[in-house]
Amino acid sequence: MSNLDESIGKLLLELQKDDPETFKKLMKRAQEESPELFEVDIDEENKKIDEYNYDIDEYNKKINKD
Repeated sequence: MSNLDESIGKLLLELQKDDPETFKKLMKRAQEESPELFEVDIDEENKKIDEYNYDIDEYNKKINKD
C-alpha cells in the first residue's frame, strides 16, 4: 500500500505542475466525496505548539532575571 500511496503522490505532484486547473478540480471533488480524508486538526496542533513556546519563553525569562 505504501508504494501505491507514493505513486499516487508522485502523479498528483506531476498533475499539479502540468495542469493546475485539473489538479484543483480533482482535489475539490475528492474533498467533496471524502471530506474525512482532509480533516486535519491543525488548529489543535498549532495551539499545543504555541503553548509549548509560551512555556519556553516564560522559562527563559525566569532564567534571565536571575
